[in-house]
Amino acid sequence: MTAYRKVAKVLKGRRTSDGAGVKLTRLFSNETVTLTDPFLLLDFFGSDRPEDYMAGFPLHPHRGIETVTYMLDGYVDHQDSIGNKGSIGPGDVQWMTAGNGILHEEMPQRSEGWMCGLQLWVNLPRAKKMMTPRYRGVLSGSIPRVELDDGSVVKVIAGEFQGSRGPVEDLVVNAEYLDVNLRSGTSLEHKVPKDMNTFAMVYGGSLLFGGAQEVTSGNVAVFGSGDAVSVVGGEKGARFILVSGTPLHEPIAWGGPIVMNTGEELDKAFLELKNGTFIKTAP
Repeated sequence: MTAYRKVAKVLKGRRTSDGAGVKLTRLFSNETVTLTDPFLLLDFFGSDRPEDYMAGFPLHPHRGIETVTYMLDGYVDHQDSIGNKGSIGPGDVQWMTAGNGILHEEMPQRSEGWMCGLQLWVNLPRAKKMMTPRYRGVLSGSIPRVELDDGSVVKVIAGEFQGSRGPVEDLVVNAEYLDVNLRSGTSLEHKVPKDMNTFAMVYGGSLLFGGAQEVTSGNVAVFGSGDAVSVVGGEKGARFILVSGTPLHEPIAWGGPIVMNTGEELDKAFLELKNGTFIKTAP
């Protein structure tokens, strides 16, 4: 008999700003790492007002994590210290492994309509904190789309859904990333390995759980233990990401864009940043 995961906690996003003044909603961060391990942070950035985002995220460092940027609308230009440069647009994904250190910038471009997307931070295990940085740019057209009988769509970015595998493979941390457009009243069941933590972030409409509990747009449902997730699209349907990952259960020393295991490692990273020895890999 399938044991469906219940919603253990609903996390409500809070408005803040980051980078050089980009207005965004922070869905979770360092206060929830036990619940969301191996995922550290989730931001939603979205506005139809260029003044809310044009300042962008100028050159800044990362170490010890992966950043996953998923664009829903609009364009962001990017470049980094290992030689990558380009633009990501609607439906594109940037999966960047900072490893032993990377400098990068992400600069949103002016849009006539909405410019919006999501950025997720994935923690790296102790043994891989200082791995060689790598970058993977995934274009929207390479992401499989699974159409359900009623026209609902599941896009498979990483992991597997109904036999379709996402293009992001060879992951350091075992993870699954689905983007779901669920029509009103449509139910979706998805098996998730018992050892994974799972959350759903609703960015449009609402989701129903257990026939009664509703999670609306702008909030995150963190699931408890079980074999599978079962959800139903609300009155106006639901747009959401469903993300799962194997927890690391390791100590965390968090210093803004750098996440290590100990305070000493964190101090060393910031000293190297100050001394100009932070970057270990040439472009």
